[in-house]
Amino acid sequence: MVTGNIHSVESFGTVDGPGIRYVVFMQGCPLRCKYCHNVDTRAIGTGKNISVEQIISELKDYLPFIQASHGGITVSGGEPLLQMPFLTELFQACKKLGVHTAIDTSGVCYSDSPHFRSSFEKLAAVTDLVLLDIKEIDPERHKQLTGLTNRNILAFARWLSEKKLPIWIRHVLVPGVTDSEEDLSNLGAFINSLDNVARVELLPYHTMGIYKWENLGMDYPLKGIQPPTAKQMERAQLLLSEQINQKIVAAID
Repeated sequence: MVTGNIHSVESFGTVDGPGIRYVVFMQGCPLRCKYCHNVDTRAIGTGKNISVEQIISELKDYLPFIQASHGGITVSGGEPLLQMPFLTELFQACKKLGVHTAIDTSGVCYSDSPHFRSSFEKLAAVTDLVLLDIKEIDPERHKQLTGLTNRNILAFARWLSEKKLPIWIRHVLVPGVTDSEEDLSNLGAFINSLDNVARVELLPYHTMGIYKWENLGMDYPLKGIQPPTAKQMERAQLLLSEQINQKIVAAID
């Protein structure tokens, strides 16, 4: 029996895909994002060990709400692609219930190795949507922000485009960090080169996760940076929209 290491579950998620979502937050992530609001999910190999049957049992309690809202299940993190065998078995069980499936991932685990591709092919067969977080388009600035470059992430986006697997692109707007005109224009151009983007979500940076850093005795790297104003969000939305043809760019409050 395949089990997964999870951090927590949100039974009525409304921001991680269409409709009401049952959201499973997986434990473990290779990135070290400076604005991470789930810093307590970073450690790999820890968390609560849980079976697919346990999740499905609880999910069934919320099926009426999920179905009425055309929602589904979203597996987030942490980084869910660290535990693909578990995700595959979970989504196979969800498909038997007719539940829409989504993965919220950074794509950083992507590799062109046969092992990764074979594992993801099995997962993709039972995945309806990928929410792909592109945190910064410039590789060096991405490394400064997250600890790793975005090479694997952009390669993963291109591969998903080739596979025609629907994706939503998500980008967190951090004033003075991820909001330069050049980078937003380049991000828009990259998104426009993909053939499978159903939606682009521009998400405002927030400070709601700082208390988690403090509880873990960690210094918050972006201390003092404030969330973007409405004008800053509108500017970024315009810069992205100018580069993207026939794509929906939504600025999320």
